[in-house]
Amino acid sequence: MPLPPSAADHIQDLGAYVSASPSSFHAAHEGGRRLEEAGFTRLDEVQPWEAGPGSFFIIRDGALIAWVVPEDAGPATGFNILGAHTDSPSFKLKPKPTTGAHGWLQAGVEIYGGPLLNSWLDRELRLAGRLVMLDGTEHLTATGPLLRFPQLAIHLDRAVNDGLTLDKQRHMNPVWGLGSPSDSDLLGVLAASVAGASVDPGQIGGYDVVIADTQAPAVFGGKGEFFASGRLDNLSATHAGLAALTAHAESAAAAGPIAVLAAFDHEEIGSNSRSGACGPILEDVLVRISDGLGATVSQRRQALSASFCLSADAGHAVHPNYPERHDPANHPVLNGGPLLKINANQRYATDAFGAAFWARLCGEAGVPYQEFVSNNVVPCGSTIGPLTATRLGIRTVDVGVPLLSMHSARELCGIEDPRRLAAVTELFFRTAALPAGAHP
Repeated sequence: MPLPPSAADHIQDLGAYVSASPSSFHAAHEGGRRLEEAGFTRLDEVQPWEAGPGSFFIIRDGALIAWVVPEDAGPATGFNILGAHTDSPSFKLKPKPTTGAHGWLQAGVEIYGGPLLNSWLDRELRLAGRLVMLDGTEHLTATGPLLRFPQLAIHLDRAVNDGLTLDKQRHMNPVWGLGSPSDSDLLGVLAASVAGASVDPGQIGGYDVVIADTQAPAVFGGKGEFFASGRLDNLSATHAGLAALTAHAESAAAAGPIAVLAAFDHEEIGSNSRSGACGPILEDVLVRISDGLGATVSQRRQALSASFCLSADAGHAVHPNYPERHDPANHPVLNGGPLLKINANQRYATDAFGAAFWARLCGEAGVPYQEFVSNNVVPCGSTIGPLTATRLGIRTVDVGVPLLSMHSARELCGIEDPRRLAAVTELFFRTAALPAGAHP
C-alpha cells in the first residue's frame, strides 16, 4: 500500500497505531496485522522458511522483523535495515500485584526504563501486555481505564511547587479500586480483559504487563501543527518503518537491496534480551534469509559489508524554556525535518559516510533534515544504532523524529516530521548506499 498521501493522513494513521499498541507485544501484533493485510507472509521460527523473493515477517515476543526480498536477490545481496524499537518507558506489574492499604486497592509496579515520573500523575491509565498460561498458550490483554497515580494535594504539601520529589517505591503505587487486597485479584481483571477468549486467572503462569496512558492522541496548535501522544518514542519510527516497507513491497523493483524493518523490544532498558538489539534476533533473520539465497559464509559476509542500517529513534527538539540545555549552534525544531543524530563518543553511530548517505537520501526525497548534537555538559542517551553496528559490523547512521517531553506519558512532535521520516525510509529501502565498485 502506498504511503499516506499527506502529513495529516500519516498522523491520523500513527495515532491509530499508537492507540492499538499499549505495550510492545501489542505493537508487534498490530504491525504484523498490518503487514498481513499488505500481503506479507508470517513465518514461524521453528519451521523451515520459504526461500527466494517475497515479503515476510516474524514476531518474537515484543519484537517484529519484516523484510522484502527482490526478484533477482543473490547470495551476496546487501540488506537495507530500518532499526527501531517497540517499547517505551513505563511501569511493569510486579509479582503479587494486588496490593493496597487504608481501604484502597493498589497495584505493585516496577519502574520500566526512565519515565518522567511526574508526567504520569493524575492520569487515567490502563494495563496492557501478555498473559502466558500454564499450558504455554499466550494471550494479549488490555484493560480500559483502570488506574491512577494520585498526587498529594497542595494543602498537604505547601512546598510542592518548590520541587516535587517522588519516591519510586512509596509514591508510585497506582490505585485501581476500593476494598481489601485479600478479596480482590488484579490478575482476574487482566484475564477478563482478554478479547475473544475465556481465560481462567488460576491458569496464568506468567505475565509481562505494563501501564499505558488512555488519553487519545491529538492534533493541536494555532495552525494544527502539533501532535501529542504517548509512546512516540519510539512508535513514531516503528510506524514510519511499517508504512515505508508496505509501500516498498507494493512497488519493489526486481533488483536492489533486501529491505528490512527491525523493530526491537527492550531498548529502554538496555536491549539485553532475546528480542532486543543486543540479542541474536536480527542476525538470526539475516542468516536465514541469506541461507535461503544459497549464500556461503563468505558471501554472507559480503552481504553484510554491502548493508546499511538507519537507526531511527526519537530525538530532542530545542525546548524554548530551557535553551541552555541544548548545543548553542544546533537547535532542531518541530516540523523542521527528521534529525541526523551525531555524537563524538559513538552514543550515536553516525559517521561521515553515513551522514553523506542520509543527506543524499533526504535531498532525493525532497525532505529537509536537521542535525542534533548534545550540549557538552548534558550527556546524551544512546540507541540501537551502536549496538547493531558493533554486533554485525553494518554501517549505521542514527536519525529520528524530533520531540519535546521525551519519556513523558504524553510526548509532542510536529505533524510533518513522521511522514517525512517514512518518505526517506521508503527511498532508503530501494537505494544502495555504495555505488558499484565503491570502497568506503
